[in-house]
Amino acid sequence: MRAEAIVDLSAIKHNVALLKEKSGTNLLAVVKADAYGHGLVPVAKAALDAGASMLGVALLEEAITLREAGITAPVLAWLVQPGSDYKSAIDLDIDLAAGSIRALHEIQAASTSKKARVHLELDTGMTRGGFLSEWSQLDASDVEGLEIVGVFSHFARADEPGEAQNTQQLARFNEMVATLHGFGFTKVMRHISNSAATLSNPDAAHDMVRTGIAIYGLTPDVAMGSSRDFGLRPAMQLRAALYLVKDVPAGTPVGYGATEVTSCDTKLGVVTMGYADGIPRVAKNAGVWIDGKRAPIIGRVSMDQFVVDLGPESTAKSGDWVVVFGNCSHGEYTADDWGAASGSINYEIVTRIGPRVPRIYSAHVY
Repeated sequence: MRAEAIVDLSAIKHNVALLKEKSGTNLLAVVKADAYGHGLVPVAKAALDAGASMLGVALLEEAITLREAGITAPVLAWLVQPGSDYKSAIDLDIDLAAGSIRALHEIQAASTSKKARVHLELDTGMTRGGFLSEWSQLDASDVEGLEIVGVFSHFARADEPGEAQNTQQLARFNEMVATLHGFGFTKVMRHISNSAATLSNPDAAHDMVRTGIAIYGLTPDVAMGSSRDFGLRPAMQLRAALYLVKDVPAGTPVGYGATEVTSCDTKLGVVTMGYADGIPRVAKNAGVWIDGKRAPIIGRVSMDQFVVDLGPESTAKSGDWVVVFGNCSHGEYTADDWGAASGSINYEIVTRIGPRVPRIYSAHVY
């Protein structure tokens, strides 16, 4: 094996329990995008074991995969567009989100054998999915024959807790929810809090929080605080083997375009991962951890490999394993570091780790 993503499921369980306790309400564990790259089914089971009352995914096929794995807990799929196979979702007891009258009508038409369970999505300021202008046109006939079990929205700036837009969105959400009372839906589950809001805005917890990035032990935004500040444990550790270690003199150009040269006589290590595996090609000021210290990238990341400067005193050899990122317990780079190094965020770093990298479920290895 040349590379592996080690996922510590005990960290997932710790994070779910911590977030559930902090929120004081029900918790939906967001496991879309293969559980943010951590593995859909193993993470879903771990989250449920730790107290999550519901699972959330973007796509219908993700929800179906959970059912095929034998998971019977409530599952919400919220990015299921009109024209989708609503009947299969209904037959499999998958909750559906609806953000338009057209979607409601198609779900009604598909509800032939049983009532569909529907969560109404509201656009309160994200200007993405959800009812906006159509909300005022909605009447009781549009939801007739459906079991409206939830109503939800999504914060645009919850990771900026002081922003007025958060207060405005919450107020708008409460106003729009009141409309449902006129249709007799007075006991729907209200949910608007994402990870950032769960960690910073208790007033938004309502009946359930939807936590994604935080259950994987990663901070929603480093400006809010680190994983450690919030008591979160990063679950993923990415490791790879050194294909080659070589001595090179000062002034040696490295990689495509010769964008960097060695500043002194040193040892370089070739790491057996590249952008085909999810390592950002644009990454600068990141690298790997080996022998108790960091070794920075030098030169451009290639499709299957990248080069790090091990330093002239390194004793590393071909075949040794390096940590690309982890929980920083030993001083290694983190997903936050790699996000900053590539002009992105930790979400992208973990979700982009590709299928060529097997997921191993165990404690982290050093």
